[in-house]
Amino acid sequence: MATTTDKKKYIETIGRRKTATARVRITPAAKASYVINDLALETYFPTAELQKIVTDPFKVADKAYAVKGSGIHSQAEAVRHGISRGLVKEDESDKTKLKSEGFLKRDPRSKERRKFGLKKARKAPQWSKR
Repeated sequence: MATTTDKKKYIETIGRRKTATARVRITPAAKASYVINDLALETYFPTAELQKIVTDPFKVADKAYAVKGSGIHSQAEAVRHGISRGLVKEDESDKTKLKSEGFLKRDPRSKERRKFGLKKARKAPQWSKR
């Protein structure tokens, strides 16, 4: 007879940056693996820089991510934010190290909206005297 303690426990957090949102699940495992939107880490984030952003805070557990919105770099940083939050949930002593690296801060910067009468958010049409 199976009990509820036999089930794998996981920590679920949300990481955000700009308009990207990452739902991160961290589960204990013997070998680390990264699955992002049903793709491997190397497939979803092809450059080494983006892979480093994702793997910086945590390199030991099995992970499953769901990322949507924004660009690929923002998505990588959103995943990093979610992983960092999960690590703090698991062990509060990691908070000072992650906070000093800036992994726990949600970067709120996003694109400014276009205003009426302007070409872009702040770019005005060319002025002519006559």
